[in-house]
Amino acid sequence: MNITEVRDSIRIIPNFPKDGIDFMDITTLLNNGKVLGDVIEHLYNRYREMDIDYVAGIDSRGFIFGTPLAVKLGVGFVPIRKIGKLPHDTHSETYELEYGTDTLEIHKDAFHNRQANVLLIDDLLATGGTASAAIKLIEKSGASVVESTFLINLKFLNGEEKLNSKVYSILEEK
Repeated sequence: MNITEVRDSIRIIPNFPKDGIDFMDITTLLNNGKVLGDVIEHLYNRYREMDIDYVAGIDSRGFIFGTPLAVKLGVGFVPIRKIGKLPHDTHSETYELEYGTDTLEIHKDAFHNRQANVLLIDDLLATGGTASAAIKLIEKSGASVVESTFLINLKFLNGEEKLNSKVYSILEEK
């Protein structure tokens, strides 16, 4: 995988959603089949020898990367959703946002193997609130997180410090 090619496939939108923020738009990476395939293949090669029972993806971009990775690894995929989106009994976890709170949910029976080893995946690690809540949900469900993986880690926001897991990212923005 060519890191420069991955980085160059992400469009930067200045001053979005507000002044002073450079938004990293991954839709341009997603519509580049070669780069998207390279990212999935890179993650597969990293995790294929690890003892992983499930890939859990955070709503919604974690689904995009997590589902094909789970298929390649030959394991199940578990969605971690925003509140009210899952139809069965759930665990929930509320976390802080810049201006308020949000809540994630997971099905209580998401991991049929209660001692499951789980790979958590999302597109971006910023302040760590969302990923931290997702890890807590996985643990509430009786499983453990082998590693949390992200396409992009905004290192300057120190999100890794909130996570109770090892962290891997393809791109790091300092």
